[in-house]
Amino acid sequence: MIALIQRVLEAAVTVDGRTVGAIGPGLLALVCAERGDTEASADKLLTKLLGYRVFSDEAGKMNRSLSNIVNLDGSPDGNGAAGGLLLVSQFTLAADTNSGTRPSFTPAASPADGKRLFDHFVTQARARHPIVETGEFGAHMRVSLVNDGPVTFWLQTRPDAA
Repeated sequence: MIALIQRVLEAAVTVDGRTVGAIGPGLLALVCAERGDTEASADKLLTKLLGYRVFSDEAGKMNRSLSNIVNLDGSPDGNGAAGGLLLVSQFTLAADTNSGTRPSFTPAASPADGKRLFDHFVTQARARHPIVETGEFGAHMRVSLVNDGPVTFWLQTRPDAA
């Protein structure tokens, strides 16, 4: 599975003019399932995402993870960070762009598998993190964000490494 994560001051997803998910400071994660991915690879990616240190500590170094900046009740930590997580499905992250000028989506999971794995990812995220919002799987979404830094990272797990 793949997640493109961005540290944000705020982010929101709208579908047909209505906001379906929004967060304040935290992470926006564009999430994609690839062929062969399993629940185990989704779980491994989630663990990496929640523990990835992209937030600054008191010395200004990226030493704090999303899990470190939010209290278990969802309230901000003492430094004002809120720790929201906005998950948005995006199959185009699996595009094969190695040849030609049109991407191939052969590496992406089928829509049914992609939905199943994204839903699993969301369920597990909600069980492990107090502030989780989402887009709508398969919908045409408009994603807005204020990138903080900018700080953007590509995280990936492989089925054989799960």
